[in-house]
Amino acid sequence: MQRTKSSKIACAVLALLAGLHYTHAALAGAAPDNTVAVVAAKHRADAEHSMVLGAALAGNRVVAVGERGVILLSDDDGAHFRQAQAVPANATLTSVSFVDAQHGWAAGHWGVVLRTDDGGEHWREQRADTSVDQPLFSIVFRDEMHGWAVGLWSLLITTDDGGDTWKTQPVGEGAAAGKSGLNFFSVFAGPEKDVYIAAEQGTVFRSSDDGASWQALHTGYKGTLWSGVVAPDRTVYVGGLRGNLFASQDGGATWQSVSSGATSSITDLVANATSVAGVALDGYVMVKAAGAHDFAAKQLPGRDALTALILKRDGSTVLFSKDGLVAK
Repeated sequence: MQRTKSSKIACAVLALLAGLHYTHAALAGAAPDNTVAVVAAKHRADAEHSMVLGAALAGNRVVAVGERGVILLSDDDGAHFRQAQAVPANATLTSVSFVDAQHGWAAGHWGVVLRTDDGGEHWREQRADTSVDQPLFSIVFRDEMHGWAVGLWSLLITTDDGGDTWKTQPVGEGAAAGKSGLNFFSVFAGPEKDVYIAAEQGTVFRSSDDGASWQALHTGYKGTLWSGVVAPDRTVYVGGLRGNLFASQDGGATWQSVSSGATSSITDLVANATSVAGVALDGYVMVKAAGAHDFAAKQLPGRDALTALILKRDGSTVLFSKDGLVAK
């Protein structure tokens, strides 16, 4: 099926923001460039304006990751940022996850996984695969030992030793295999042993045994799902293209469409004890307070292409875009 010029441009922008920087040669199955070397990220004068693709809280510290291995830290609720002191990889980082104020992991291109034990100041490499540009798009840890990361072509890797070793795990029926496999864009943990993956073709994969086995769930939507989160009340939310947002209150067995207010891709969804919030590429920020029936959506005046957010305990947000930190 042929795409129009405008849809091609939209897909290219979405691919960029999702971290899909692989080449046309890689997509066609051509031999990878084995000369690629992952080297330490450099400190940049314009780091705050680098594209950010993932953000998380390490205790009260804001940690954001993005292009060329840039990792930004803030200890004043996002008012000011500085770069991490040592990052061993200059690969674009797409996601970051912390289990407490000290221990965190970041993932990205070339299958890179980095770990920090000092709140993001210093990082060490735990995994990389430069033999193929099969990027990781999302990473999450339940605790200091157990984590999952997902990426291109149905890639799922798991660890039960804090990232010291990783194993590739097939998801099974519904994901396909090899270069025909569905791309996995977001992995997120629920209560107890539930883990979810938001993927292409409106598909969500669920594991109820900490990733040992998986079931394909269908939202009824045919487009790509970019993000997902489980709220404290156990409602599962997934967001995708054109502002499409879906909710399930029964662990993914059934789904309902939810009004997001956005008309472009929902790139991040987060939740805490007080709210569920998301952002989209057309500058919309959507927040659903605890007890509220609907999301309240507001578009930023500059319509920034929002890519990630931090939801603070008081319900306020720190926003990031393809141009870095969004000024308040």
